[in-house]
Amino acid sequence: MIARNSVFIIAIVIVVAFVAAGLISPDGVDEVSQVVHSAIIDNFGWGYLLAAFFFLVVSLYAAFSKFGRIKLGSDEEKPQYSYFAWFSMLFAAGMGIGLIFWGVAEPMSHYLNPPEHIAGGSGAAAAFAMKHSFFHWGFHPWAIYIVMSMSIAYFSFRRGMPPLISSTFYPLIGDRIYGGIGKAIDILAIFATVFGVATSLGLGALQITGGVSSVVPLPQGTTTTLLVIAVVTVLYMISSASGLDRGVQILSRTNVLVAVVLLLFVLVVGPTSYILDIFAATLGDYLSDLLTLSLSTNPFEGYEWTKSWSLFYWAWWISWSPFVGLFVASISRGRTIREFVLGALLVPALLTFLWFAVFGGAAFHLELHAGVDFASTAVANVPAALFELFAHYPLSGVLSILAVILLTVFFVTSADSATFVLAMMSSNGNLNPPLAKKVTWGVIQSTAAAVLLVAGGLEALQRMAIIAALPFTIVMVLMVRSLLKAMRYEARHEWGRAAEAEASPEGEVLRG
Repeated sequence: MIARNSVFIIAIVIVVAFVAAGLISPDGVDEVSQVVHSAIIDNFGWGYLLAAFFFLVVSLYAAFSKFGRIKLGSDEEKPQYSYFAWFSMLFAAGMGIGLIFWGVAEPMSHYLNPPEHIAGGSGAAAAFAMKHSFFHWGFHPWAIYIVMSMSIAYFSFRRGMPPLISSTFYPLIGDRIYGGIGKAIDILAIFATVFGVATSLGLGALQITGGVSSVVPLPQGTTTTLLVIAVVTVLYMISSASGLDRGVQILSRTNVLVAVVLLLFVLVVGPTSYILDIFAATLGDYLSDLLTLSLSTNPFEGYEWTKSWSLFYWAWWISWSPFVGLFVASISRGRTIREFVLGALLVPALLTFLWFAVFGGAAFHLELHAGVDFASTAVANVPAALFELFAHYPLSGVLSILAVILLTVFFVTSADSATFVLAMMSSNGNLNPPLAKKVTWGVIQSTAAAVLLVAGGLEALQRMAIIAALPFTIVMVLMVRSLLKAMRYEARHEWGRAAEAEASPEGEVLRG
């Protein structure tokens, strides 16, 4: 029993130890994490850029090459979820709280504080802000998730191996995936997932508190935020107990519908033409400069800004990839690689672009054309930036309530999905992990978020997740090599045999 649960036990011990350290000595954890984080970003930041671009190229190659027709499952399997349900769960798991948190605040932050070679508060800064918001939340994050989830889905659903990250290394290390190397990979994935999700839950709780406070006279403070975490924990525990089909799918559908309502309201009631102009212009700039954006660290001008934003994001997405990759793989069975890559790359990214164009564009209209000093207000209180925007629109109270509902649903779906994935990873890839493990990981996630908020160590533990991204970048590059090796073997040895069988007399009998 102990051997079988070694990943579960070791991962819990490591996670609890780090949470305890954050509670006992937040300053010490903060200092150590700053030193290690700075060393990684200073010395290996270029590696994150190259890796993210590499994953985008690999994703497109997989979709448009001969491998695109490979099905993530047996040749006869059909997708388990409709397109709407699939896209909803993709979007909720992949972006979730972060998009709501930064949809207004990130463009405003880049606008006021761009790299030193651009004048803050200028038109050039506004264009830079929108283009880089698209860049940070566009194709590259989804390519990172796609590489991870495509590898897991291929080896699990097509080759019959456990849905674990370690399984994807079988072509490279063989049966050693069942030994210490494989367990180390899975434990590292759990570590990154817990702290990545806990940080997002902490940010989400802060924003929910700010949103509720904008509607009702509720004191903003640690006690209120902890109460929010407790209430939402109960909600996602209920969702987790109801299972993936009933829980996450229903919440994800609700989630997307509420997001679309908010999006359309601001688009229609706000400066519609201005927003659409920004969307078209920014999308054109983003696509035309994609290669330059992908490979430039701005070493001569703007490197400090690049470290704080672009390199941070790439490491952040990589640290989230075990969680999102496993979850996306679990909901993508039965789709071809081409269908999977194009659907997961284009649809969520397009919705993300629309989100930034609508909310960022509405904020820029207030700042540049309505005489409102909005940017400084938004940057001064990032969790409340979205609600500050709503204050300038009719039905602001209703909009704020809908936004709080959206945040809560995103909170629940992210935590629910992460709980499922953590339980699965610590149960030898069991797609129906025990409820006890889901509850255990759910409690640990919420406790980690609460402890970090109380101890003031939210940023320190966020950096710990970023630190975990460095070894995981190497893991993912090797994973790509392993996946391509396996698909080439299938194309060379199995497609030929299938064609011969189809052309044989027995094949004629079977066809006729």
